[in-house]
Amino acid sequence: MSHLLWKTLVLSPVVLGVMVLVSAKAMATGVAASSEDIKLKTAQAEVPKASDASRLIQTEQPKVARLLIAQKTDDNQVLEEVNRYSSEGKNQNSLSQVTSVSQFSDVQPTDWAFQALQSLVERYGCIAGYPNSTYRGNRALTRYEFAAGLNACLDRVNELIATATADLVTKQDLATLQRLQEEFSAELTTLRGRVDAVEARTAQLEANQFSTTTKLVGEAIFAVTDNFGKNDNNNTVFQDRVRLDLQTSFTGKDTLHTRLAAGNATPLSLRNGTFEGTQTFNLSPTTNNGVSVDWLSYYFPLGNSQVYVAATGGIHSDYVPTVNPYFEDYDGGNGALSTFASESPIYRIGGGAGGGVNLAFGKGGGGFQPSLTLGYLASQANNPGVNTGLVDGNYAALGQLNLKVGDRITLAATYVHGYHNGGTVLFDAGSASTTTGVVGTAQANLVGAGNPYISNSYGFEAAFKPSEKLSISGFALYSEITGLGANDNGQVWSYGAGLALPDFGKKGNVLGLFAGVEPYVGGNSGDKPYHFEGFYKYRVSDNISITPGVIWLTNPGQIAGNNDDAIIGTLRTTFTF
Repeated sequence: MSHLLWKTLVLSPVVLGVMVLVSAKAMATGVAASSEDIKLKTAQAEVPKASDASRLIQTEQPKVARLLIAQKTDDNQVLEEVNRYSSEGKNQNSLSQVTSVSQFSDVQPTDWAFQALQSLVERYGCIAGYPNSTYRGNRALTRYEFAAGLNACLDRVNELIATATADLVTKQDLATLQRLQEEFSAELTTLRGRVDAVEARTAQLEANQFSTTTKLVGEAIFAVTDNFGKNDNNNTVFQDRVRLDLQTSFTGKDTLHTRLAAGNATPLSLRNGTFEGTQTFNLSPTTNNGVSVDWLSYYFPLGNSQVYVAATGGIHSDYVPTVNPYFEDYDGGNGALSTFASESPIYRIGGGAGGGVNLAFGKGGGGFQPSLTLGYLASQANNPGVNTGLVDGNYAALGQLNLKVGDRITLAATYVHGYHNGGTVLFDAGSASTTTGVVGTAQANLVGAGNPYISNSYGFEAAFKPSEKLSISGFALYSEITGLGANDNGQVWSYGAGLALPDFGKKGNVLGLFAGVEPYVGGNSGDKPYHFEGFYKYRVSDNISITPGVIWLTNPGQIAGNNDDAIIGTLRTTFTF
């Protein structure tokens, strides 16, 4: 066989060109396969924010390819090669027919294959390159790759013969090509059979697939938790929450989120009736594992900006940077335990339906990167009753200036203006039915004493990452409450800071320590409600993590004379898929 090929190369530049051509085609198909791999790596998680939403939405076609590859046996491994070459001649990553070898930036007259390439271009018109004007011919071939390329060039030669270009294709060339075709007849036959089988199996899978534009991202949380100490009237509980997020893309740059959620988790009730120990998995639309659509939103780009529209279940942290890395997981099961440590309470003021936009300035990259985020959410937008609706009911309008300095420092200044009907809480996160708030003391959530009130809240957030193994972040909040009744004005304060050690003990693990003061009413005679939290997320695998943690609360409820602390222990297991 080697003797035949050597004589072939001596006899005709066509054959040498065929080999070079096949190399280019193999590289082109490799590029296509690589682009599919990149799509497969899109998203897993941290979905959610506008920045995250711009990440690509993978289609079902890569899933089909993975299913096919998984079913290969050692005797059938050629299917992978055949699948790559089944689109031969249809590769959109290659250029149209070139007219001169000089069009390739990586081919020089001194290259050993220059004459063969020049012959293929000028005599046979049987060669194409890549969009960046490169040829990329330095690659070894398998017999199947050579057979696929040979078949492609034979088709081109037949075209030349049919058009009576006898001067271009010599009798010697035809004899050589015929011998090559006979030598590789077994491979060519196998290729044709394998391609037919792959196409049949692929068609069957495509006919039964869920969708070509939608993927499913899920999370399931199992948690055992209890309260210890004197301030305790709870039993040990085993709770769960499941989220199934259907992510649909219509253009490749947009994302429609349709999330189904179910759970049975409720916060632990401390002795004085406060829920300051609310954990992220406690935020569920149901408490009886009933399924509900708890989030329906759409992200899409507009020029250099990202637009967010929520029909239900929207919260401010969906579209605005919260500047709290490793603690914030969008109330999922891979960040901090509590709602307080996961993000500044200012983002819990309001929620529901509405929209937001993130306006980026500059071209991005390193250095100084400012942006402006604006948003509006109403928690009673679907209710047409009196003092409800999109603009007459509870709402919160947000504006935030974001400042990123290099890859190490991020700063943000936030303002939220809100209106709250009588009996509704300040930190409701868009749930008009909650009477306790998802963070903070009861006094801080009901400053208005049951009357309608207006809130003007100011926040500052910062994060500093001195190294890849250390992250420091924190926030401060001040809310000025103006009641629409008598003697119901007030001020609410909150602040906190966290220290995160990513990859602590193992890649993917996170050790987090957080301390601060949950939202409280300033000037109250009670002591401040301090919050201390520690957790360690241990990554069992790419899809499973176990997080033990402790939350220590001093003076829950901000009640004078009641200094009994609460200590909440949790063992949380998170499955993502």
